[in-house]
Amino acid sequence: MSELSGYRCPACEAEVDAGDPRRYACPSCGHEALDLLLDYAAIAARVDPQCIAASDDQSIWRYADLLPVDRPEDTAGPLAALGCTPLFRARGTAARCGLRDVWIKDDGRLPTGSLKDRASAVVAMRARAIGADRIITASTGNAGVAIAAMAHAAGLTATVLVPESAPAAKIAQLMIYGAELYLVRGSYDDAFALSRTAALDLGIYCRNTAFNPFTAEGKKTAAYEICEQLGGVARRDASSTSAWSAPDRIYVSVGDGNIISAVHKGLVDLHALGWIDKLPMLIGVQAEGSAAIANAFAKDVTEIEPVVASTIADSIAADRPSDGLRALRAVRQTGGSYLTVSDEAILQAMVALAADATVFAEPAACAAYAGLLQQAADGLIDADEQVVVLVTGTGLKDIAAASRACDSPPMIDASMDALQGAFSEQEHRRKNHD
Repeated sequence: MSELSGYRCPACEAEVDAGDPRRYACPSCGHEALDLLLDYAAIAARVDPQCIAASDDQSIWRYADLLPVDRPEDTAGPLAALGCTPLFRARGTAARCGLRDVWIKDDGRLPTGSLKDRASAVVAMRARAIGADRIITASTGNAGVAIAAMAHAAGLTATVLVPESAPAAKIAQLMIYGAELYLVRGSYDDAFALSRTAALDLGIYCRNTAFNPFTAEGKKTAAYEICEQLGGVARRDASSTSAWSAPDRIYVSVGDGNIISAVHKGLVDLHALGWIDKLPMLIGVQAEGSAAIANAFAKDVTEIEPVVASTIADSIAADRPSDGLRALRAVRQTGGSYLTVSDEAILQAMVALAADATVFAEPAACAAYAGLLQQAADGLIDADEQVVVLVTGTGLKDIAAASRACDSPPMIDASMDALQGAFSEQEHRRKNHD
């Protein structure tokens, strides 16, 4: 565990001590989504990449010395075991895009199928540390499912508020994990506002993204894993003597902005410690129908104007992005950019990602892949750059969207003549397509 030094407000830059165990907002300006400050000197004196490499712990807790919570006991099931998802070369993607080196980080492999497990694990351990027995959150589905699972593994109760439009698969997961689930008439922002008020008025510990600063501390471990895993590849390729290695750019799907903010936080940690020698460009990808942060970036402003979000990618639909300021900072400080992709491009990316890299991802996760394809087609990526796409959730989260992305299969009679005829038709279509 790394000692918590305090908080810094990303809006007014005031530093706040760590005395309040339920600190959600800056006492000076009221801004939420605070940066959590760690003592890098103390971390460096205690651990280095070689120590981590020597660990046989294949979970996020291999980075316990960089996290502000205690590691769970080994018997805590998925709470103790999540993390270290695969990072693998996508040669099909590289060929499609005309690039040398493309990697997919597949967080759909986490216990509940999304990157949100990382945040929920750290929040659950923080709740235990401060003596909370209940956690509340608003969610479009994934965050709620994650906290339902991780809170249960930690012996806590999870209360989850989701908009009535949440996909049936995510609602089913929430019910299976035993969450106290309530469907809220309205949008995610309505559910968020209600959960925030309940946390403040009733004293329930709140997991809300960009409200609880510990969510980013969990999600940042994705950046740690990327850099540690790429470092191992670089050493095997004899192209580097560094322990860890940062790519040139990372594509991240963006809704409320907390994931890209957290990836930035993880990279900043590693750069401050001297474990990586550069900050990769962060490329934020938003759906055209939910592009509040991308709009602000394009206008070169910090004020984020709300939108009425409408997109097939429900996990990144946000009218009023709750972590927009830090999401803008993450991209600007790394020399990256924001772009938007259509729902049609997202559906096409679902099929392309499966074809190129054998990864089945939900629409929100595929936005990042659609962004890569779009920038590659526009000639905005150097062929020699090392590129990572962060896939944030499995396609099993939204089977209906996957069905929309694909053509219906042909129906045939149960005969060899019918099957051989179908083979001939498929071959004819394939040749015409090529």
